Amino acid sequence: MSTGNEMMRDGVMSVGEGTRIFPDVEACIDCGGCVVACKRTWDVPRDEQRISISTMLEGQEAAQGLNTSSGRAMEQGSSPGETAVPMQCYHCENAPCVSVCPTDSLIKQEDGFVDVRDDLCIGCQYCLSACPFGAPQFPGSDDGAASLVGNGGTMDKCTMCTERQEVGKGPACAEECATDAILVGTPDQIADELEHRDSGVFFNDEAMDIIFGSDAGEFE
Repeated sequence: MSTGNEMMRDGVMSVGEGTRIFPDVEACIDCGGCVVACKRTWDVPRDEQRISISTMLEGQEAAQGLNTSSGRAMEQGSSPGETAVPMQCYHCENAPCVSVCPTDSLIKQEDGFVDVRDDLCIGCQYCLSACPFGAPQFPGSDDGAASLVGNGGTMDKCTMCTERQEVGKGPACAEECATDAILVGTPDQIADELEHRDSGVFFNDEAMDIIFGSDAGEFE
């Protein structure tokens, strides 16, 4: 599948309304290519980022026989050991950031993407406290004073590159991931791809319900 002069990455299975973004932790090599792609595409300042690679259980070994199967280890209730996880806004179906925003700055769009309306954001950082994935960023925050007077600046986060998707391209992070560790598609496409790769799901049931809602059953 191609768009213009660009070839869609294998991890990008579809774009547009109803698509989701989700990591295959087995494929992530912590190269930082996704971070660079996002910064370059959207001119994100050097000291800010809309996607990051989080290292979970740093220095720990996985359960016997599961050194390269972090997702499968989690599914079995075993230790996955040190794991690199691309973390960003997953545009959750049951987005807690949307439910706690006191000014309705955060909204779930009809296309399924979670958007922030800059003119309504008061910098209270409630969304940051509610999001289990650390997606909301407050580059204009004032040393935590937002908790008292709401001057945390305007919230910024991953937009899922909606402008790119509107012209048939995948999000920049997914298109430039060297190992196709960032999957983009419908929930059933993502679930099928993880099954095809024999990759497990790193997140627990509660997180999957937040991200995919009723579609979380696709991953069982």
